[in-house]
Amino acid sequence: MEIHEEIKNLREELRAAKGRIEELEQRVEHLRVSRRVLMNLLEKVEREKVTLIHKLEKENIRLQRDNTRFAKWIFSKNREIVKLQEKIEEYKEKA
Repeated sequence: MEIHEEIKNLREELRAAKGRIEELEQRVEHLRVSRRVLMNLLEKVEREKVTLIHKLEKENIRLQRDNTRFAKWIFSKNREIVKLQEKIEEYKEKA
């Protein structure tokens, strides 16, 4: 009788072990899927980052170009103001 009980206990332990193995195999599969999802998200974020960097670099170049143009325009207007002030001074001296 003890042998039958022992065999019965061993079978239950074996069933429990098999159940635990199946559970762990499922968890491993879920981890694999999660890892793939995370890697895909990481790749997407990296692509978006590269795209954003390119966009910001282009914007920076455009802003530098506009800034240079604006500085030249201000400089030319400043020269005009200086010339006009010189003419005013000449008229004042003649008058």
